[in-house]
Amino acid sequence: MTESRIRTVVEAIHSSSFQAVLHLTGGASQTVGSLLSVPGASNTVLEVVVPYSKMSLIQLLGKIPSQFCSQQTAEDMALLAYNRALKLSTPGSPVVGVGFTGSLASSRPKLGEHRLYMSTRTADQLWISRVTLTKGLRTREEEDGVSSHLLIKAIANACKIRAASISVLSESDVSDERVTHFHEDQQLEQLINGQICFKIYPFANEIPAERKIIMPGSFNPLHDGHLKLMEVATRICHDGYPCFEISAVNADKPPLSVSQIKDRVKQFEKMGKTVIISNQPYFYKKAELFPGSAFVIGADTAVRLINPKYYDGDYYKMLKILIGCKETGCTFLVGGRNVDGAFKVLDDIDVPEELKDMFVSIPAEQFRMDISSTEIRNASAM
Repeated sequence: MTESRIRTVVEAIHSSSFQAVLHLTGGASQTVGSLLSVPGASNTVLEVVVPYSKMSLIQLLGKIPSQFCSQQTAEDMALLAYNRALKLSTPGSPVVGVGFTGSLASSRPKLGEHRLYMSTRTADQLWISRVTLTKGLRTREEEDGVSSHLLIKAIANACKIRAASISVLSESDVSDERVTHFHEDQQLEQLINGQICFKIYPFANEIPAERKIIMPGSFNPLHDGHLKLMEVATRICHDGYPCFEISAVNADKPPLSVSQIKDRVKQFEKMGKTVIISNQPYFYKKAELFPGSAFVIGADTAVRLINPKYYDGDYYKMLKILIGCKETGCTFLVGGRNVDGAFKVLDDIDVPEELKDMFVSIPAEQFRMDISSTEIRNASAM
């Protein structure tokens, strides 16, 4: 592709709603310059990581790969990039994770092939390609240029943009690719088994915002109290993207089934509210997953959150973990709830001094509703 055509493709990528994280090693370095040099890059590029040394790539992958330049390594890099993009993206934006690993021409002749592997991962698709370049046909810079052009086209395709069809490969180069599609049930299975960190259903027509306002719960069922509490919390925060969140994995119960998850999601679709399905039941893990978020909780949850009983009886362990949550930029908005038979608000809870600025009270005069999902389930069963 000519430089003008590359620019046209990159402009189209930046005009799409997709946001991306790129993990690149061993080549395709010109991809970064092409993406960042065109206005609008901040709409698309969330992060670029170049784990160029073997130790850097091992740390990124969390394991020693059987081969550093292989299809599996490219797939693993793309999946890690996809999960990272989920965490960094604007709520509701589709994301793509990009992985590239290459063994291209270098200062010393290579015994093996000059080859590269590319992979892109989106919510519903995994794409992988292997390209073998003809030895001696190009310089290192030229091979890097070819791999960069191919990767830009791959990113465009992942963003559902039809890239230029002109090939940068010669007749003696060899390429093959495959694509795997995932339907909703498969995506949820991947979430339950920990392959992907969360799936978002952006049913609300909210203005995108960097900060999430998250109400975790089982929502079995979703009721007016949940909706009113979120409404009040959103007003208190002034800005932010309101999301309900259900963990498919529970701390002391079996995980939800795919059918159970889909049934609960239908409630939010009906009400036009965004819901996130995650696999993290603990708040310190939720804070890592959704940094900078405001979590909307009841006073009963706040009491448990600061109770050393849930941290192996260790007060200082509780402090350390919650200070870690605080360092991610997370806060807790606390609504009044019945606790041990009495209605309590944040002021009734003895929050440690080190954590007080992490908790924000939702005044009882702005929100009070004593009914719970458990009571609704019990009443409906009678």
